[in-house]
Amino acid sequence: MRYRRSDTAGGMFFLTLTLADRNSDLLVCQIDLLRISFRKVKKKYPFDLPAIVVLPDHLHMIMQLPEQDADFSTRVRLIKSEFSRGLAKTERVIVSRRMKKERGIWQRRFWEHEVRDETDYKNHVEYIHYNPVKHGYVESPADWPYSSIQFSSIYL
Repeated sequence: MRYRRSDTAGGMFFLTLTLADRNSDLLVCQIDLLRISFRKVKKKYPFDLPAIVVLPDHLHMIMQLPEQDADFSTRVRLIKSEFSRGLAKTERVIVSRRMKKERGIWQRRFWEHEVRDETDYKNHVEYIHYNPVKHGYVESPADWPYSSIQFSSIYL
């Protein structure tokens, strides 16, 4: 059975991208590279980020697509690829990935949820901003430096 992703043009999506090594702090250690990766992809494939949080081993974001565009998967793939290309090849790569010429930075898949309405949107923004507290990194969402709670958009 093939997994079907949403194809709503102009949709808004809650997305989670996770590193393969859940003990890694690569995303915050390489935050500048991650920001550059977002900017490069956004230039070619526009999108808005109403909310985002970057934790050491994963990130959550809400991505708003342009009206006639439903392709968030390409954007996610390119963000992950851009970030990976900017890193030295030091990660452990399992045989199945090596055979497909893949790196071992990211988990292959990502989580996606189409935001349905204003309540759903508000709930996901709260989840995003509270996530560093949930994981014990800070006591208040405003204390986490890699969150859109700090700025209108940290990747523009």
